[in-house]
Amino acid sequence: MNLKNFIRSIPDYPKKGILFRDITTLIKDEKAFAETINQIVEKSKNFNFNKIAAIESRGFVFASAVSYILKKPFIMLRKKDKLPADVHSVDFELEYGTATIEVHKDSIDKNDTVLIIDDLIATGGTAEAAAKLIEISKGQVSAFIFVINLFDLGGCEKLINKNYKVENLIEFPGH
Repeated sequence: MNLKNFIRSIPDYPKKGILFRDITTLIKDEKAFAETINQIVEKSKNFNFNKIAAIESRGFVFASAVSYILKKPFIMLRKKDKLPADVHSVDFELEYGTATIEVHKDSIDKNDTVLIIDDLIATGGTAEAAAKLIEISKGQVSAFIFVINLFDLGGCEKLINKNYKVENLIEFPGH
């Protein structure tokens, strides 16, 4: 199954000049969604980890299913002020602005190894912030798995250059 066929491209969203890769068309198809989860699970076998984290919000869709299948704890990396208990926070740059992500301080223990799953990587700012959250919490990033890599925006290369392991299922140009 070619998962690329299930990704809708929307020009000028969320602002002019951005070509948005929409996963809603993938997740509404039960066979494509199942195949996506199966491929992530298969790629995850290349890494040693004891927890799975995902970046709000589309990463939650994939990571929670993978967490269920692999019977691993699931950690939500959320936007600012969405978590009720004490948090670690990291500010970062997006392709089209700035943001903050947070994790509960008690979600990651010293020496936890964490697989980070997200729907898409573009410039890598969000993924890099997620890694910082894991490391601030005294955990280690085992690897990243992305459904989509916007290969010409350099996010995967940025992570690889920082010695992170990175996998993705499909690739598109970013513009």
